[in-house]
Amino acid sequence: MNLEVSDEIKHDYFREISNLAPELGLSALGVTNAEPFVETRREIERRKSEGFDGGMQFTFRNPERSTTPKMIMKDAKSLIVGALRTPSPRLEEASTDKLRIAAYARKDYYSNLRKALNVIAERLKADGWKAQVVADENSLVDRAAAIRAGIGWHGKNGNVLIPGKGSWFVLGTVVTNADLPASKQVQDNCGTCKRCIDNCPTGAIIEPGVVDARRCIAWLVQAPGVIPNEYRKSIGNRIYGCDDCQEVCPEGREERFLEGESDTDADHFALEILETNDEELLERFGHWYIAQRDPKYLKRNALIAVGNSQEKENEKFKSLLEKYLSNPDPLLRSHAVWAAVHLGHQDLLHIVKDDFDQLVLDEIMLAEAEGYL
Repeated sequence: MNLEVSDEIKHDYFREISNLAPELGLSALGVTNAEPFVETRREIERRKSEGFDGGMQFTFRNPERSTTPKMIMKDAKSLIVGALRTPSPRLEEASTDKLRIAAYARKDYYSNLRKALNVIAERLKADGWKAQVVADENSLVDRAAAIRAGIGWHGKNGNVLIPGKGSWFVLGTVVTNADLPASKQVQDNCGTCKRCIDNCPTGAIIEPGVVDARRCIAWLVQAPGVIPNEYRKSIGNRIYGCDDCQEVCPEGREERFLEGESDTDADHFALEILETNDEELLERFGHWYIAQRDPKYLKRNALIAVGNSQEKENEKFKSLLEKYLSNPDPLLRSHAVWAAVHLGHQDLLHIVKDDFDQLVLDEIMLAEAEGYL
């Protein structure tokens, strides 16, 4: 395809590319130009200034870079955005006796997405164009690209909502110097609905489409350091991510029951995480974002889940709490203190009676202040 071609030829060319989408497992494909996302950059910088990023990196790290596609490819002209479905957990299976993992993290969906987008990129390259796949990276605001490419609209929960299908998708982009016709944008269809705002466990959606990461469970279980005490009960049995704002969304609700994946049995999975060595945990869950690539944060989350389990008679849990109250890492000891107290095993705290680490002492003092000791 020459640089100077008619709009009709451009449309025909993208139609050929679009025809690849279904066989590649993509549920939606759209195109937008490679001009900067000016308004998105302003909003990212505003949220950073308000502290809503909560220390999150991703596209917050360098707003200029993540909103300027031509910093990925100097002569970029188009962004081809694709959406790959992540089966959502069925409502009847999302019960309190299950350990919960966000739908997008149950399998390495981003690898499947990259493979699909790479097929499109290779087609472009074969036709003489440059093409680079970008997915789940700091270099591009994938949600803004998807919205401008007509994939969906910006929902009040901050996710991209695809008409009739909801937000159970991972998003990625092929950046190319091919000049392709822009897709028609989708009209916002949230209307007066605010179920996601009303049902967020921690009140993290502070205004339509704006999430305060400092309160968002999906970020709290990924962030390094201590999980703030005020959110631990709300985290419940979540080990990675949170889907609550998606589960209550009526958009595409009927599709949720067509396919789903059961949440993992709490006893088994929490035990598995707490009993598995770091190397094996990274091998199994390396596709997750784990702070500093340190599996202790998965174990921290598992301790919170144990503390929230109400399984006081579970001898395995009690045994593991004894073990973690003696763990050399004060972060894990401190969360083990919380778990032991909230599971009703205050008698185990004799293990840390001579502990001088401030993290552990803070947990003990907190338990005393709340009347648990």
